[in-house]
Amino acid sequence: MQRENWASRLGFMLAAMGSAVGLGNIWRFSYVAGENGGGAFLIIYLASILIIGIPLLLTEVSIGRKAQSDVVGSYQTLAPKQPWFLAGFLGVGSAFLILSFYSVVAGWALYYLWEYITGSLSIEPTEGYGAAFETFISTTYQPLFWHGLFMFITIFVVLAGVKQGIELANKIFMPILAILLLILAGYSLTLDGAMEGVRFLFTPDWSVLSDPSVYIAALGQAFFSLSLGVGTMMTYGSYLSKEHRLPSATVGIGIMDTLFAVISGIVIFPAVFAFNIEPSSGPPLVFITLPDIFSQMPFGGLVGILFFLALSLAAISSSISILEVPVAYLVRVTKWSRKKASVLSGLIMFILGIAVSLGMGKWKDITPIGKRNIMDSMDYIASNIFLPIGGLVMAAFAGWYFTKKQALDATDLKDSPLGNFWLFIIRFVAPIIIIVIFINGIFFS
Repeated sequence: MQRENWASRLGFMLAAMGSAVGLGNIWRFSYVAGENGGGAFLIIYLASILIIGIPLLLTEVSIGRKAQSDVVGSYQTLAPKQPWFLAGFLGVGSAFLILSFYSVVAGWALYYLWEYITGSLSIEPTEGYGAAFETFISTTYQPLFWHGLFMFITIFVVLAGVKQGIELANKIFMPILAILLLILAGYSLTLDGAMEGVRFLFTPDWSVLSDPSVYIAALGQAFFSLSLGVGTMMTYGSYLSKEHRLPSATVGIGIMDTLFAVISGIVIFPAVFAFNIEPSSGPPLVFITLPDIFSQMPFGGLVGILFFLALSLAAISSSISILEVPVAYLVRVTKWSRKKASVLSGLIMFILGIAVSLGMGKWKDITPIGKRNIMDSMDYIASNIFLPIGGLVMAAFAGWYFTKKQALDATDLKDSPLGNFWLFIIRFVAPIIIIVIFINGIFFS
């Protein structure tokens, strides 16, 4: 079977940016930055992206391009009859776990978009936004419909193929997402008191740097925002031809991913400060705090439509990359058609997501790990165990299994003065950072 490739380098970059730019940039970045002091956190985050994130991104993409295979097959091709490939199965498992709960949250975004389009959320509900949100997610059937609709969209894009599905969708979604966020950021800056939010995001409060958790939060956000360790970037890299140069592409992806996160902060923090809301509102920021703010804004209903459209597009662009990880593996191993692999993988994720959704309501007393509900337990396993181990193995493979010449050849750095710097990061710095993230995730979260 002829393996697919990207139609263009730009198509790959947009797809990779789509994978990286998701709920993590718009939702997670904002509340993590809010909880960790704003400006000082942003500086550490930017440093983490440049020093750790981009070198790891280059590593993952280069392994996929060199092997021209999926996340399991890449290790099997480059290190035959050796156990490195087991890390690939962690990537496939992570994809099933992550998209199972990610699609539930993304379904909430679709629901909010629909409610704003119909005008139902433009005015604050009688019981308040918080109670309305809790009522919605705890009901049995309504969240499942939106979860199912989101998975249907994701499956539809992936089964259409690399060029006609994933690449085409991201060529449409990413420019629209960028325009929407810029419009929202521009509007947010016109609000009275908006400059307080800008100062919070860009003026460092150096006192927070005495707290080690701020560094760990920034490193963790950098690691997860670039979709490292799941295998999405390795899979996407495998559709690149050898003619496509990697260093400049991965730097561009890292910079654009960070830019999307910062623009999302400019959308959210000026609005938060303009209406005297605590920036450390946590995970409810998007689904409770922001709708409350939108209801008090001029043209708040329109702002709500644009915001949740942007959030939904970002979620879809990431979800298709996650689904592609098991699809690419199944197509190679089982010789199934892309359509069959996409539908079966997506159906399994949908079924797992039913448990996640019910875990917000009638199954809320089910706590698989500690006091965590079903969603938080799946997130804990994927984010705190599978992803760090996958990232650690990836760094060790490129840094220590490859010879120096093989590693620099794979990354197109053999003639670059940055080659030795990248190798030092991958061999020594990145493994230490990943181990710190892993230990923090296991014992302190």
